[in-house]
Amino acid sequence: MEKIASSQVSETFRSYPPIVREKLMYLRRLILETASESEGIEQLEETLKWGEPSYLTKSGSTIRIGSKKATPEQYAIYFHCKTKLVDTFREIYRSVFKFEGNRAIVFDKNEEIPVEELKHCIYLALTYHNRKHLTMLGV
Repeated sequence: MEKIASSQVSETFRSYPPIVREKLMYLRRLILETASESEGIEQLEETLKWGEPSYLTKSGSTIRIGSKKATPEQYAIYFHCKTKLVDTFREIYRSVFKFEGNRAIVFDKNEEIPVEELKHCIYLALTYHNRKHLTMLGV
């Protein structure tokens, strides 16, 4: 898998307070790992959307990560709100994650992230275009 990165993304990560930067870099690592472990994802572009690190692939829907400005003790991984992604995640992982509407999984700064479950959500987002026609995204 080829990763295309932007120097603006690096600058954005550096602009976050240290604890937020650490948490967002961890989410970034999970996204990159998931993409590299997944068949059919040939290229992952890292860019900025709405001023936040975002990850795009031809086979999937954009994933964005950022801090919650209104609640600085939280950060989130965002998904396109017009997809079935968060509704599917909520159905599968209702008792595992906290959700914000149909667009985000939200974490508290001191919360331990359920890695396998989150990587599954990331995988479903990165391969969304191949599965959007399936009931519950084929899960």
